[in-house]
Amino acid sequence: MLQAILPDSLATEYALENEQELVGDSDTDLEDDLLSKEEDTVFAKNMTDANAERTFIAVKPDGVQRGLVGEIIKRFEQRGYKLVAGKLMVAPKALLENHYKDLADKPFYSGLVTYMASGPVFAMVWEGKEVVKMGRKMLGATNPRESAPGTIRGDYCIDVGRNICHGSDAVETAQREIALWFKDDELCDYEFADKKWVYE
Repeated sequence: MLQAILPDSLATEYALENEQELVGDSDTDLEDDLLSKEEDTVFAKNMTDANAERTFIAVKPDGVQRGLVGEIIKRFEQRGYKLVAGKLMVAPKALLENHYKDLADKPFYSGLVTYMASGPVFAMVWEGKEVVKMGRKMLGATNPRESAPGTIRGDYCIDVGRNICHGSDAVETAQREIALWFKDDELCDYEFADKKWVYE
C-alpha cells in the first residue's frame, strides 16, 4: 500500500519509523503490564494471607425445598465473601452421623440425622476475613424465634427443627466439616475480582 502512494525512499523511511515506534510502544506496554501484574500478585498474596479463613455453610432440606439457596448465596456474596465450593447432594447417613457426632448423646440426634438425609442439601465453602464468626451472625440464632430480623433465620424461618441452614461455629470446626464434605480438588482457588473493593 505504501509503495502505491509514496515514492520508494519515503515509503521505506516511513515504514522504518513506524516499526521503531511500534517496537518502542510494545516494550513500554510490556513493562507496564509486568509491573501491574507484579503489583496485583503482591496484593493478592497479602489478601490471601490476611483473609484465608474459610467456613462451611449448608442449606438444609427445608431451605432447598423452599427455594432459598439463591437468597442465602446472595447474602454472602453481597457481604463480600468468596464462594470457593458448592454442590447439591443427598448426604449419606454415615456422613451426617460423623458431621453431628458431637450431638450423638442428645435426644434429637437420630431425628436430626434422619431429617438431614431426607432430601437434597446444598453444601458450600465460603472464604474471607473472619468469615466463620460473621457467617454465624448472618445465619442468626439456632432457634429462629430468637434470631434478629435481618438475619437469615430471623427472616425466613420459625421452628428450630426447620432452621434452614448450618454454619461452622469455629475455625477448627470449619476445617473438619470442609474436609468431611469436600475433596481437595473441589475447592476452587481463584482471584476474586471484587477483593480490592471489599478489603483495604
